[in-house]
Amino acid sequence: MNTNDKELSYLVVGTGGVGGCIAGFLALAGKQVSCIARGEHLEALRTNGLRLHSDLKGEHTLHIPATTAEEFSDKVDVIFVCVKGYSIGSITELIKRASTSETVVIPILNVFGTGPRIQGQVPGVTVLDGCIYIVGFVSGKGEISQMGSIFRLVFGAHEGTKVSIERMEAVQRDLTESGIRAEISDDIRRDTFVKWSFISAMAVTGAYYDVPMGEVQKPGAVRDTFIGLSRESAELARRLGIQLKRDLVEYNLKVIDSLDPHSTASMQKDMARGHESEIQGLLFDLLDACEAQGIDCPTYRMVAEKFRPSHTNADKQ
Repeated sequence: MNTNDKELSYLVVGTGGVGGCIAGFLALAGKQVSCIARGEHLEALRTNGLRLHSDLKGEHTLHIPATTAEEFSDKVDVIFVCVKGYSIGSITELIKRASTSETVVIPILNVFGTGPRIQGQVPGVTVLDGCIYIVGFVSGKGEISQMGSIFRLVFGAHEGTKVSIERMEAVQRDLTESGIRAEISDDIRRDTFVKWSFISAMAVTGAYYDVPMGEVQKPGAVRDTFIGLSRESAELARRLGIQLKRDLVEYNLKVIDSLDPHSTASMQKDMARGHESEIQGLLFDLLDACEAQGIDCPTYRMVAEKFRPSHTNADKQ
């Protein structure tokens, strides 16, 4: 099949801040897209449509087909996985059911190693990997808000993964036409690690001090903590043999300083609401990886001490 002759169909699994923005932007550009959601958010999407408040696109109400994972029965060309890391196991059957031999799955998660993890659970399906830079969040039932001018999506294949460059370029073209800055990575392991480093430092610093990103942008203890976390993950990258294009601390500071001062990470929002969060993948997994490599990580140890009791109790529930 010549990918250029066929309009690609998309399935966005997880219509939260990230997934909702991807689906909304694709739909605005006239692309064929469906969504997976649940609960009251799903009911609102079905009843009223997806309400998108976007600094880049303005105000829109979009009627995008939305179902539960169990109800979805179609086949699609591209699956964006935008659930939290702790929910991966719940959507593997959906991926198998919605995939053909030509389907590509692109996880857009904050946790490093997600692509290989999903690939191990869905043999026979082509799983890539990806990461995203955006401030997007659920601002109400069936309602998504996108803040700022950054909407960058990076995706690519791990070494040994076979996928046609034509298919990846077709996805890139659709995303670009939708107003998303899409890049095909030549080293997705590197690029997903860089995102993990940034979002970990951002989310952990924000949660530790319970502050928005404006406080991280100011000189002082909060910013110093962000720098310490970034420096320790940079050393982890070096130990893992990841070839970085730039100084990771400088890069993380550049990104954090570009964010809306009022923004917060989704992990921070979830913790403040008492919801399940990505603290395992964004704090404890990175800390464990540093310690496994024999890296001294005083900043990660410091913040972990604050959250370890509540994290342990949550695991027991």
